[in-house]
Amino acid sequence: MASAYGARVRAVLWIALVAGLVFVGLQFVRPTLTNPPVTAELQAPPEVRAVLRQSCYNCHSNETKLPWFDQVVPAYWLVNKDVKEARAHLNFSEIGKLPAAQQRGALFEAVNMIQMGAMPLPSYLRVHPGAAVSAENLKVLRDYLMPPTPAGATPAADTSAADAQYKGWITASGAPLKVQAEFNGVEFLPDYKNWKAISSTDRPDNHTMREILGNDVAIKAIAEHHINPWPDGTAFAKVAWAQQPDGKGAVQTGAFIQVELMIRDSRKYASTKGWGWGRWRGMDLKPYGKNADFTNECIGCHEPVRQNDYVYTMPLGGQQ
Repeated sequence: MASAYGARVRAVLWIALVAGLVFVGLQFVRPTLTNPPVTAELQAPPEVRAVLRQSCYNCHSNETKLPWFDQVVPAYWLVNKDVKEARAHLNFSEIGKLPAAQQRGALFEAVNMIQMGAMPLPSYLRVHPGAAVSAENLKVLRDYLMPPTPAGATPAADTSAADAQYKGWITASGAPLKVQAEFNGVEFLPDYKNWKAISSTDRPDNHTMREILGNDVAIKAIAEHHINPWPDGTAFAKVAWAQQPDGKGAVQTGAFIQVELMIRDSRKYASTKGWGWGRWRGMDLKPYGKNADFTNECIGCHEPVRQNDYVYTMPLGGQQ
């Protein structure tokens, strides 16, 4: 009996020794994670950057500082992958090279994710509770992004110009405009103007208003309460205009800014969450993307509503 017990003890010790050696050996399998120079930090007030530095910079900047427990493999492997993906999506150390409006737009999307509980990642917060964004810090970010609406009415000349542009937008005239497909291959759908309005929203950070339109497949899905997932063939258009205040508290459409399309095809667009994404800007409808990678920006923005098939819009009167 003693001999058998001793053999078991020796076996356990050998297993522990081998496991320990494997664990130590794995510590040397470390993909490189460097901190490149900070070339163009976000242009924002110090109090805004302080909040971001506390809650976001460890993943979304070139100033990553890993605590000791993130340095240990296999945790290091997971953190390494997450940091590289986070920097590729949004890097506060390099975003300053973009125009100020684009910087604010990227920050708006980040704050939206914080408000919806998608960022910082819940799994990250469980082991990094200090990264949580308090209500006070969230207010600092929101206050920065919500500039006051311009006082007074829009000049009459600007109103007349916007009205004329809007009439041109809703009325087909002359030869149809030839619009280049997005860089990911998504084709522009000129018939979107004839789709039905299903919702509306605004962006107080940049004083724009948006109308969301749905094609016949989308309208049928809404009527049949089949919106999660949306059926293949569903298409949405989000049309954005600048806001024009009338000086009495109301606003109307100003200059046309852009139209965005989401087209559902679970097979064709399987690699982009089942949706084809496109954005065309200005009255000449120039594609937004510089290459097909712009789709990552779209998906990242819609990630907080993945449980709703990546669709923010809840149709008026059409919720499940």
